[in-house]
Amino acid sequence: MKYSIVFISLVLAFSSCVKEELPIPKHDPGDVITNSVNMGSTYKWQVYFSLKNNTVVGENLKTNWDLGFESSSTGYRIILNSSKVMYAANTNQTDFGLVTDTTGFGINKKFDSPTGNMEYTAIGDWRLIPNQVYLIDRGYNELGTHQGFRKIVFQHVDENSYSIRFSQLNGSGETTLQVSKDSTYNFTFFSFSTSTTVLVEPPKEDWDIVFSQYLEELSTPYLVTGCLLNRYKTIAKADSITAFNSINYDFALSQLLSSNINVIGYDWKEYNFTTSSYQVFPNKIYIIQDQNGYYYKLHFIDFYSNSGIKGNPKFEFQRL
Repeated sequence: MKYSIVFISLVLAFSSCVKEELPIPKHDPGDVITNSVNMGSTYKWQVYFSLKNNTVVGENLKTNWDLGFESSSTGYRIILNSSKVMYAANTNQTDFGLVTDTTGFGINKKFDSPTGNMEYTAIGDWRLIPNQVYLIDRGYNELGTHQGFRKIVFQHVDENSYSIRFSQLNGSGETTLQVSKDSTYNFTFFSFSTSTTVLVEPPKEDWDIVFSQYLEELSTPYLVTGCLLNRYKTIAKADSITAFNSINYDFALSQLLSSNINVIGYDWKEYNFTTSSYQVFPNKIYIIQDQNGYYYKLHFIDFYSNSGIKGNPKFEFQRL
């Protein structure tokens, strides 16, 4: 009996020292929101959207820029504006004046990987052999007019800026320019039309997705119209099996997401030749984790405005 009393006393004493478990708070999702963006019927606009704020935070004509220079202090990579069907080719020539035409361009040209993988850009690591001349095909505007060629040398990069030299193929308009870095942005953008840097993307922490045309690698490089991720800490996954209403926070946590910027891409719609219109597939759901760690689900429900104009993606999304 004495031992029973001692045991009970010990149990009670231990229990009084253990903190009471706190219930895990329920994860309350946000409302299902419907919104749309206007790319124009010729898809001339690139439109940047913030899921957190449910708003367009920037837009620009796709013809406003040609090259994007990686803006981090250690960055050196350079991207093409694939919305214009741009290509680049290394001439393997270091004498700027000797490059005067596009001989060999067709068999040597490359385009940036549509996944956004910076190891597979058309220009590549230009630092390996300094001062090589690259040919740049500036692609086409939204009306299909070719924008011409330029030649360019990427001369130097450090933590603050790039140095470039460029001109027309015949040497006219030769310019040397310093392209400054700003780590607030993913890239510093440059236009051959103005021979200056231009403001394109919003600051990298202000947006999640961009609606744009881009080159996709199908049986041949093909210009498509779709939705791309912000390269800055934004990841996603497509799901064509689970219903939109069934995807919750726990489900999102269990998924392996990708940093490929074309995870959402273009194939949430398809052109129907019978009806001569685009058909949208709302069963294609996209789980997105933004740069702050929040999860969203999103799907498209239309590609036309209320007046029947294409180039107006309409979508539903919800913070999980």
